[in-house]
Amino acid sequence: MSATKLFSPFEIGSLKLQNRIVIAPMCQYSASDGEMTDWHLIHLGNLALSGAGILTIEATAVTPEGRISYGDVGLYSDGCQRAMDRVLTGIRRWSDMPIAVQLGHAGRKASSEIPWKGGHQIAPDAEGGWKTVAPSSIPFREHYDHPNALDKVGLQRIRAAFGDAARRAAELGIDAIQIHGAHGYLLHQFMSPLSNERIDEYGGSLENRLRFPLEVFDTVREAFPSDKPVTMRLSGTDWAEGGWDVEQTIDFATALEARGCSAIHVSSGGLAHHQQIAVGPSYQVPLARAVKQAVKIPVIAVGLITEFEQAEAILTTGDADLVAIARAILYDPRWPWHAAAHFGETVQAADQYLRCQPRQFRHLFEHKAQ
Repeated sequence: MSATKLFSPFEIGSLKLQNRIVIAPMCQYSASDGEMTDWHLIHLGNLALSGAGILTIEATAVTPEGRISYGDVGLYSDGCQRAMDRVLTGIRRWSDMPIAVQLGHAGRKASSEIPWKGGHQIAPDAEGGWKTVAPSSIPFREHYDHPNALDKVGLQRIRAAFGDAARRAAELGIDAIQIHGAHGYLLHQFMSPLSNERIDEYGGSLENRLRFPLEVFDTVREAFPSDKPVTMRLSGTDWAEGGWDVEQTIDFATALEARGCSAIHVSSGGLAHHQQIAVGPSYQVPLARAVKQAVKIPVIAVGLITEFEQAEAILTTGDADLVAIARAILYDPRWPWHAAAHFGETVQAADQYLRCQPRQFRHLFEHKAQ
């Protein structure tokens, strides 16, 4: 029996997790034409040996123009699927950690340069760039190219692309899907009145602004095996006046729960370049807490969760059911090992690493029956 919440088992739908540590999706900007490369095998393989409960593949575009950058992973072609299959096959040979994929579309924030080269938007006629699409022809920044407002044909094409990517994920044996509805990307753009000025049934009222994201959820849920979880990541607030807020997030989470969503992952921001965020440890946890009080499905908290006691406190106080870590596990890929050692818990380790167990933590590594 676990002495902590952090290392107690948990179930998201029928998916069993050994602990409540979620590795959040983290873009690597290292794909080639949407196809995973050796970097992804190294990066994801390393994280799959970390002892966390589940690993989430980075934001994976459902169309080529839905990529954040030319270096983003996609799941929109046979080539993308083969490349991901190669990476997953390599990982699964050595790790039985459940693997989820985050499916998304960047909308007006697409066609961007990779972060270490500036992260600015690349013009449609420049190398590495393309024309973006969005709910309305409002650029993320005033000097960026104005996106094309999606018409009914464009909306149908993107809905179908989400369904196609979900079917490809099922063929790859992915354990769960997370739909990206946060950080100012396309679905979030439909939700926020700051980026959605449509006058048809997809704009105006909250009901209308939620229509397309809910249609996408329904499409993915229908295309993915019914016994596997489909979850959604939301920004709990835009951190900007007149934008998306926690009350609207709760309404959306409630609607998702009624449609069969398996869990809600609560992040924030990313939609407005003028956002004002008071960043600090656990700064997004109150948003997760508000959602958890409104729904019965599991809620995942994320955002500068770096310390072991901090993660445990989020769970024991009931603010969330699971905690997601991102930058912290890039910095320390054995964060779950070190957390388990701190609490006197056990964690899974590859047979090849068993001899590294420190003398003072003689029961750290869980013995797997042969």
